[in-house]
Formats: sequence, C-alpha cells, structure tokens
Amino acid sequence: MEEKQLKTSTGQRVAIGIIAAIMLGSIIASYAAIIVGNSNKSDSSNKGLSEERMTHYEDNYAEKLAVFKEASRSDYEKFVPYASEVKAYNETSANESGVRSRDLLAGTGREIGNDDKDYLAYYIGWCADESIFDSSFDSNTNPTAFANALDVSAGVIEGWYQGMTGAKLGGVREITIPGVLAYGDKTEICGGYNKPLKFIVMPVAAEEPLKTAAADVNMATMMLQYASYGMDYEKEMASQSTSGTSGQ
Repeated sequence: MEEKQLKTSTGQRVAIGIIAAIMLGSIIASYAAIIVGNSNKSDSSNKGLSEERMTHYEDNYAEKLAVFKEASRSDYEKFVPYASEVKAYNETSANESGVRSRDLLAGTGREIGNDDKDYLAYYIGWCADESIFDSSFDSNTNPTAFANALDVSAGVIEGWYQGMTGAKLGGVREITIPGVLAYGDKTEICGGYNKPLKFIVMPVAAEEPLKTAAADVNMATMMLQYASYGMDYEKEMASQSTSGTSGQ
C-alpha cells in the first residue's frame, strides 16, 4: 500500500494531540508569554535550543524508543500482518452505515466495555482513498516496529468507543467510523470535514513493563517536538516548579 501525504496537523492524531493539550497546555501558554514579552529582543534565546540541548532530547527519545520497541516486539509481530487489510473504501457508504466492527483476530483477554478507557492500543488509521493519516508504526510504508501506543485513558473520538465495545484484549479489530462520530465539522482530516475513518486496532492490557515504556516514549516524543520549536521542556518545568515554590 502506498502512503499518501495529507494536510493534517498533530492535533488530528488520535492520541498525541489530546495528550499534548492536557499535559503541555500550560507550557504553551508560558512560552507564548515569553515570546511576546521578548519579541523585540535579538539575543540568541530566540533562535532555538543549543545543539547540546537538542542532542539531549534526541538521545532521550532514541533511548525511550528502544525500550518501547523491545517491550512491544511480540505485539508488533502479531499485529503487522493485518496491515494488508488497509484498503480503499466507499466514503458515502461509510458515512451512511454507522459504526461497524469486524474482528480480524479474536482476543483472549477481558472484553472491552462501553466507554472503556483502561487499555493501550496499537492502531492504523486511514482515509477512504487508502491514505494512512496515523499509525503506531515507525513507518507507514516499511514498518519495522511500533513507535508508540495509544493510551485510551487520554480520550478518543466517540466512534472509537462504540467500535471497540465488545472487543477482547489481544485481538485485532477493524472499525469503520462515520464522520459525525469522528472529527465532524470541527477538524479537517482526509482532505475535508465530516470524513469517515477506518482503523485497525489491537487493544492490550495497560500493564508493566509496556505501560511505562509507552508513557515514556510518548513523553519523549512530545519533548522532542517542543524542542524542534525552540522550547526547552525540562528547563521550563524546572522554572515553573521554582516559581510555584517561591510563591507559596
């Protein structure tokens, strides 16, 4: 299958945008204030992070990713054969048929309940034209491992909850979600609004060591992303902690 380029933002990703908004909203605000307050200055602080700090965040990400890949290796080998199920589909039919589910592999773990958030998930999400807008793979064209796992407790779209109800942990399920239960008219994805989405999902128990490895790599990913915009996450957190303590 060919991966096609989509004009989608990080906020359209199933999990990362939600987690980033929850965990890093205050940091965005802090940096916005810093940028506005220093907009007329020309010192090097406005030119991004030093090479040393960028390397620090890159190395941290590489370290956490290696641990996560090892923790998720057996799950990857189980899931990757189903990547071939990513195929084009009829957009109109997908929007008119409601949420649909199809088990590709029956799980042997506990059954997922309605609005259940207590699990992790590997996934592939794609549009009607077969273009993948997001996945847990390290590459959508030539995957070799997982690069992340979705922590469903952070929140997902409504159609995901409905589609995964009744699935069992350890299985693999395909779900079709009409646009109204995906991103509706609030977020552009797949080239427009109210677009239906399809996912292949493998839900797994949020247990150690995978739980910590997944949380660590997701955090490292976000820190590296902020670093790419010249934001030093660790220093900012330390500054906020110091300010909070001194204000007490």
